[in-house]
Formats: sequence, C-alpha cells, structure tokens
Amino acid sequence: NRNLIINGAMQVAQRGTSSTSSSYATVDRFGIGFGEGSITQAQVDLTSSDTPYASGFRKAFKLTNSTASTAAAAARDIRYQIEAQDIATSGWDSTSTSSNITLSFWVRSSVAQTYYCFHYVPDSSKHYVWSFALSANTWTKVTKTIPGASGVTFNNDNGPGMSVQIVAFYGTNLTASGVALNAWGGWNSSNRVPDMTTTWGGTTNATFEVTGLQLEVGSVATDFEHRSLGQELALCKRYYQQFPQNPADAYGPIGVGRIRNATNAHIVLTFPEMRSSPTAAKSGNLRVLHAATGTVVNSVASSHMARSTVFIEAIVSSGLAQGEGCILTADNDSSGKITLSAEL
Repeated sequence: NRNLIINGAMQVAQRGTSSTSSSYATVDRFGIGFGEGSITQAQVDLTSSDTPYASGFRKAFKLTNSTASTAAAAARDIRYQIEAQDIATSGWDSTSTSSNITLSFWVRSSVAQTYYCFHYVPDSSKHYVWSFALSANTWTKVTKTIPGASGVTFNNDNGPGMSVQIVAFYGTNLTASGVALNAWGGWNSSNRVPDMTTTWGGTTNATFEVTGLQLEVGSVATDFEHRSLGQELALCKRYYQQFPQNPADAYGPIGVGRIRNATNAHIVLTFPEMRSSPTAAKSGNLRVLHAATGTVVNSVASSHMARSTVFIEAIVSSGLAQGEGCILTADNDSSGKITLSAEL
C-alpha cells in the first residue's frame, strides 16, 4: 500500500467514460477544473504502441481542449484529492526538510511546452509548485521528489489533505510571474503557478493524457504498484457509488422498501462504508414497482443518512398504497440510477 493514490492506473470509471462536465465525471477519484471554452474528459484505452502499455497500463485519463481559450479565466487541469488522515499516517514527516515524498506519472501532450504541477495543503494553507517539459505526442515518465518544510501539517481526519493538480493551461487569473518553483509557500488561489505559454490553451482539440499516477513516501520513484481492478473499485467506493451497479440495465433494481403514503416510497440502501454521509441524487428515469404496477418517480430526497445506509424517498405524483412493499428500479432507461457521493 505504498501508493497513496487510488485508481492511479485509471482503471475504474463508474460514472462513464466520456463527459464535457467539470469536476468528477469519468475516471474515479480524478476530477478536472476548467473555465472558459469547453473541454472533454475521458477514460481511454492504451494499445501496444503506447509506451506505458509495456509496464502494464491499459487505461489513461485524457483531456481534449474542445473549444480553445486563452482568456484570463481559462483553466485546464487534472486534480486528485487525498484524505488528510492518509497523508498524516503515511510515515512522511511533512515538517522535516530531510523527509520526502515522490510523485511519478506517465504523461503525453499533443503540444510541446512547459507544464506545471502543484500540491495544495488546505490544513496549513501551503502549496508547492514545480514544472516539467514535454515533447509533442511523446509519452514521458515524470518524477518529482518533494521535501517537507516547517508549517506543512495535516489534520488526522477525513477532510481534504492534499490536492495534486497537473496543469495543462491556466489563464492569468490563476497565475503570476513571481510564483516560486520547487519551494513551499503560502497558498494564494490567484497565484497558483507561474505565467504559462498560451500554446496548449489556444490550440483547438489539443490533448493531454495521464496514467500511472503514484505518490509514495521516500525520495525514490519505485515501480508502479499495480492493484487488481477489484481492489481499486473497492477503494473508489469509499467516495462514490451508484445503484444499480454497472453494467447498465434498463430495469436494474436499486433497492427495496415500503410505501409511506400515496406519493412517497421509502427505499433502504445499504452499501460499503463511505468517507462521510453521502449526497444522494437521481439520474435518468426511475419507477416504484408495487403490486402489479410501476409508477414513475418524479424526484428523490434522502434522509437518515449514514456512511453505510440511507433512506431514499422516491416521490411520485399519486397512486401508491400506504404499507405496501415496493422496489425501486430503473424505468426502461439504462442511465436510470441513484448516485451516492462522498467526494472530497
């Protein structure tokens, strides 16, 4: 368990494989930030012609700069959030300059230029910035060893501990010429990295791909710690789950319960414990199946939230009979589901 990154080989994508949304939308545990223009994030397949393939990698996380922008508010980054307690108990003495962590990953861009990565620690309002250069369309193994420093501390809790952000492009709202590299400094959300060349940001359909992300204690980047798909999926479910589980099913069962009144059915979901009490949401078309009838669900609410169980309140227009047992299912819709999120 030396790799502090979950799903660093980009194997798990519970939400789907492509999206034009920001934040978490495809590869589990990896989100994106963007402003201005548009961007597509995707889980993509690697083939034997991709350099990381020989080291056991079969998936990558890819950004495509669908609508280019070099505006001041433009942003294009890949970000990963580590729980504070996972850093605090990792064995890294983060306040000592002689104690190190090392980040490594494979990366490829369609545009040759200098890019940046930074590590933001909200518990101590510190951040560390460094750069790496890429040739166009060439997979490159990037490694960086980062020492501790006075004042870099982490709470031993389940809040955000370290945000690792790999930056394809930031506009001037997020950059400054005086940002120091290779040193811990105070966090300023308007001065995240040095001013960047606009080449990638200004190139329509420019691409940026990452796989094999590993963060470990020590000053050496060891070989990537491959975990099975089952292990990675179980770790990802601490932060996100959905019902029914993949593969998609147009009438997939979600949970069972009882009808509370004519317009409300209480459905009980139990699941592996999550980081915190999750936020529940409805996606697609659902129905309450009761007696010999299926009634369309208009909306859902949640109550009695806990880390491993929740009441989903399925709201319909009318027609339910108090006290009857019922099942919540997708309603002829393979995208119909209940999602639970406890992301950082």
